[in-house]
Amino acid sequence: MNLDIKQITAESQPEKMTLLSTILSFFPLFIIILGCSCLLWICTAPSFFSVLSLILTLYALPLLIYKIHNYFYPISEGISYLQGKAYSPWWGSYQIQVIYITFPILESLLRLIPGMFSLWLRLWGAKVGKGVYWTPHLEISDRGFLEIGDYVIFGHKVGIYSHVIKPRKDNLMLYVKKVQIGSHSFIGAGSYLGTGVVITEGSLVNADSKLFPNQKY
Repeated sequence: MNLDIKQITAESQPEKMTLLSTILSFFPLFIIILGCSCLLWICTAPSFFSVLSLILTLYALPLLIYKIHNYFYPISEGISYLQGKAYSPWWGSYQIQVIYITFPILESLLRLIPGMFSLWLRLWGAKVGKGVYWTPHLEISDRGFLEIGDYVIFGHKVGIYSHVIKPRKDNLMLYVKKVQIGSHSFIGAGSYLGTGVVITEGSLVNADSKLFPNQKY
């Protein structure tokens, strides 16, 4: 399968969107509007509850919606197509998560608290071991499709992408597969890990490495 990591993108959306796809495409905007409302509440009437409302809006609400969505529309690994009458569970799940890619500071703040970001990923369905070190600047596209061992270190500006989209004649092919990183591995700064990449235990991934889909390191 000739899948190129350079073609990893989530900007292409289904040509014929289902009703649920259309609704969830507005989810990021909904979170922004709700978050701004909470900020206005904090400015006009600062209190414990106004601050709590902002935290719940930015972190708890997307996670809750994701879990509900995943319960009814679980994402399967493998190949599917984005265009057509059938609803794409991946498309909906990505719209729920895209707020954290658009505003990376939201998760960067979590990475400043030891152990917090690993816990955060586990809540999204990822398998994350103990003692994992995350740098503040990191991009993850699919939080539920990660399997990371113990004492893994991530360098500056690492990107992990568990999906790839590739144009076909009259459709967009989507390929989803979890990224696996073995214990005691070091992921060098600026590296990009593509769909289905497997990094064996104790590996040292050089800085600026581009690991293509299904590549084993």
